[in-house]
Amino acid sequence: MSHATKNGVSTPYVELDREAWAALRASTPLSLTEAELSRLRGTTDPTSLDDVRDVYLPLSRLLNLYVGATQQRHAAVRGFLGEADRPSPFIIGVAGSVAVGKSTTARLLRSLLAQWPNHPDVELVSTDNFLHPNAVLEARGLMRRKGFPESYDRRALVRFVSEMKAGADRIDIPVYSHLNYDTVPGERQTVHRPDILIVEGINVLQPAHAGRLAVSDFFDFSIYVDAKVDNIRGWYLDRFRELRRTAFSDPRSYFHHMATTLKEEEALGFAANTWRTINEVNLVENIRPTRGRATLVLFKGDDHRVSRVRLRKT
Repeated sequence: MSHATKNGVSTPYVELDREAWAALRASTPLSLTEAELSRLRGTTDPTSLDDVRDVYLPLSRLLNLYVGATQQRHAAVRGFLGEADRPSPFIIGVAGSVAVGKSTTARLLRSLLAQWPNHPDVELVSTDNFLHPNAVLEARGLMRRKGFPESYDRRALVRFVSEMKAGADRIDIPVYSHLNYDTVPGERQTVHRPDILIVEGINVLQPAHAGRLAVSDFFDFSIYVDAKVDNIRGWYLDRFRELRRTAFSDPRSYFHHMATTLKEEEALGFAANTWRTINEVNLVENIRPTRGRATLVLFKGDDHRVSRVRLRKT
């Protein structure tokens, strides 16, 4: 364990290697099976049960402590006000680049946190649901900026999270289809007020414009999944190869032509160019700069597995 310093001055962070972090699991039981893990993992994500034991069980234990403390604080405020209403959801933000594994992290946390007895109801929402429809992006000249902050309906996203935090019983939100690469007209996801709400997306830690609220203003805890840019690029291309072999072969897929019309070399060239001109630019300009705003950072090594953890203590 090491206490992070900058220019010789102590900071409010503690950094732990994987072994030290794993020891903080204490007696938290592993109830996840290999079959369940395989359903939670993303395409080409190598997360193993050892990773769950070493990384995600300690994290679920820490989050359980956070949730308990927050519930006690809210109960004190409700008692002071003479209110007996159910507490508002504990909200967790999960951020990181495309292909870094943040979706797997979010799904694992949803599964593990739901097993704690004091907060069994855990909901997961992706900010992809709040992307503007392709027709809107086309009209605004933003199709090549899809995934950048301006491609989201940020007002709707902030309104959703703020209403959840305010105790709304249920909210209907749009649904995004990765198969169609667009929002689905008329389809809605109903989110009932949970004990814990996990909000996952590449830009969830973006600060607000002056005088406005950001979605992160409503987070009780936030996680950033980090890795070297070159590694993420490799994982992105690996995932593209696998999707070309699987999901893109579906005739309904927006990218079906990648599996049927283009040769492999041409398709991979397209993917590499997309990474270089869109995803890497977004990572460097918008996503990576928000890392310092996270409560906890999971650093991944060359093997796509978490090697160390940085936690903000205050």
